[in-house]
Amino acid sequence: MRRAAAAIALGVVVLAQAAEAEAVEREQHAGVDVGPGFFVSRNHTSTGASIAAHYTYGLTDEFDLTAEASWSLVSFTGGSDPTHTRPDWLASADVGAAYVLDVIRWVPYVGVLVGATTLSGGPLGRSKVLPDAAIAIGLDYRIDRSWVVGVAGRQRMLFTDASTYPSYTQVLARFEYTWGW
Repeated sequence: MRRAAAAIALGVVVLAQAAEAEAVEREQHAGVDVGPGFFVSRNHTSTGASIAAHYTYGLTDEFDLTAEASWSLVSFTGGSDPTHTRPDWLASADVGAAYVLDVIRWVPYVGVLVGATTLSGGPLGRSKVLPDAAIAIGLDYRIDRSWVVGVAGRQRMLFTDASTYPSYTQVLARFEYTWGW
């Protein structure tokens, strides 16, 4: 109980001392993301590496317009797949909007993205392009006015073949440069 109270007190002190993030409308962000990707096809789960690039434009203090492109290696072994449903890699391109809570240096956000994901390689045979939607969550830390680091999660849904590909999740470390304030 004492440890929990001390942790809460420390958190309150740290948050009270943090300077404002000072994000404003028309602020622009460009960055790169890296981390693991988790892909489920039928009854097979693959874990691999993801890389991404993103661009964000501040529409208002609370809402951002976002564009992202990512690539994930989801099968290191190739292996046999008699159903020919398992790809070796995925590539996604999406646009959307995020709600940003930018009151301190820690900047949490949540958003929705729509676009398409290409599945290709390995036992899949031919490439497939499927429409997708993603729920985006994240927490950024503003080092200063120009540099930001953070963590992000993307849960993607592949609409037209959800029974074959029920889940595609990315957990990403983010690094970005901001300008236009």
